Amino acid sequence: MSEPTVAKPQHFLAQIISQDLAEKKHTKVITRFPPEPNGYLHIGHAKSICLNFGLAEEFGGECNLRFDDTNPGKEDQEYVDAIAEDVRWLGFQWSGDIRYASSYFDTFYEWALHLIRAGKAYVCELSPEQAREYRGTLKEPGKDSPFRDRSVEENLAEFEKMRAGEYDEGACVLRAKIDMAAPNINLRDPILYRIRKLAHHQTGDKWCIYPTYDFAHGQEDAIEGITHSICTLEFADHRPLYEWFIDNLPVPHKPRQYEFARLELNYTVTSKRKLKQLVDEGHVDGWNDPRMPTISGMRRRGYPASALRKFCDLIGVTKAASTVDVGMLEFAVRDELNDMAPRAMCVLNPLKVVITNFNGAVENMTQPVHPNKPELGERSLPFTREIFIERDDFTEDTSLSRKKFKRLVLGEWVRLRGAYIIKAEEAIKDEAGNTVELRASLVPDTVGANPPEGVNPRGVIHWVSATENLPIEVRLYDRLFNDEAPDAGDKNFLDALNPDSLVIIERAYAEISLADAKPEQAYQFEREGYFCVDSKYSSAEKPVFNRTIGLKDNWANKV
Repeated sequence: MSEPTVAKPQHFLAQIISQDLAEKKHTKVITRFPPEPNGYLHIGHAKSICLNFGLAEEFGGECNLRFDDTNPGKEDQEYVDAIAEDVRWLGFQWSGDIRYASSYFDTFYEWALHLIRAGKAYVCELSPEQAREYRGTLKEPGKDSPFRDRSVEENLAEFEKMRAGEYDEGACVLRAKIDMAAPNINLRDPILYRIRKLAHHQTGDKWCIYPTYDFAHGQEDAIEGITHSICTLEFADHRPLYEWFIDNLPVPHKPRQYEFARLELNYTVTSKRKLKQLVDEGHVDGWNDPRMPTISGMRRRGYPASALRKFCDLIGVTKAASTVDVGMLEFAVRDELNDMAPRAMCVLNPLKVVITNFNGAVENMTQPVHPNKPELGERSLPFTREIFIERDDFTEDTSLSRKKFKRLVLGEWVRLRGAYIIKAEEAIKDEAGNTVELRASLVPDTVGANPPEGVNPRGVIHWVSATENLPIEVRLYDRLFNDEAPDAGDKNFLDALNPDSLVIIERAYAEISLADAKPEQAYQFEREGYFCVDSKYSSAEKPVFNRTIGLKDNWANKV
């Protein structure tokens, strides 16, 4: 008899939606993921994607992908394309076509005129410095702009001049007329439109005035019929403004905003400004550098999309802000890769071993593609007279105990993974006294069989044929920062860059079966970690493999 399925407890947003549906407030759930296309998405966005698309899936609804493209100075079509690809890669599909705030610019303009005609918006010519002074502080109320009492007719005329390009950037803005003494600073006559004489990636040169995010966002939700507008906690103070616009404009639908705690990871920086700085100053190899916390960077590094979804599920959805240990993300990656990654052997720091009593040209050994998935079949490993082992897998120090060193020792035996037991008999050295080659003998009839009496191997090591292999470049990636809170307080986050975050091994040797490896296909290099083909630099002439993650968390011992 199978165990009964235990329903997973609903987080607070799912509870809200369940109740809304039960009370018939909505007949269909419509959510949205609304990034600004001013950079690549990072791991924090992955949580928002999983949440918004996941809720829509859970309740049989729809989720829109909408770009809040109201700031042409920082936005680019490259970011639009990358974001759409990230959403698809994570396993989600948006409802209908991609949507843009810019598609609604005509409507926003008409609604701005509506507020002016209602005496609820005015053109203000205060300089940015003066506007900050007039705004007040958290402890002191602001004061009215001298332009606040302009007539409706004058404001309509001035706003039209703004639209016609008759004013320079920064000369004036359109502001809502709310309350300069409001305790919530966001309600102190916020800016609705500002002048930006820049071409837009969607609308070209049609506009030289652009709506602010606060003015556009809620109205986009209203136009699209969004039922649950889900934002992170920093937008909680903006909710009264969101609701003021909805209440004072002729919108076709009244959405409601809800907030949850954004994802904060230690050893990580997620500020788009700082990530762009890393890219622009050449500290990393672009937005998709495998050390970056961007979704495209993690994808290139070899993180499976399923691992990111699992991680977002593990950390849950709450209202309380907290910092998550990046080790949880790495656990999710290891857990997924352990289950899905085919096995392979690769020698990163080779030491040649000559098997003196092996007389055949090539003997093909077999190993399972995955030890727990026999349906994936077997792979063939050519065994030859000359092989490579890891240099660290050999020592001449015979005093080391078997418990401390379970590898090859001069004068003793070790088993080669899936092949013979061998005995190290002689170390060949160069003029400087460095071991450059080993001479060893194999124990006959020990492939897949127990050793004969008196032969007691210390352990099992991996190997690759020295003549039948695939030469590759290996890039060993690690955490980009070695500080748990790299940008906390007044720290310069660049000071926390980990100098060992990338180590390049220009020539390693992998088993020949990896010649057909494709980008994003994960492999476990036995005893070394999880790796994948690099999608940017790898080629048939020079395969490049990235280390996705080690087999164990080596950072736990550093803290």
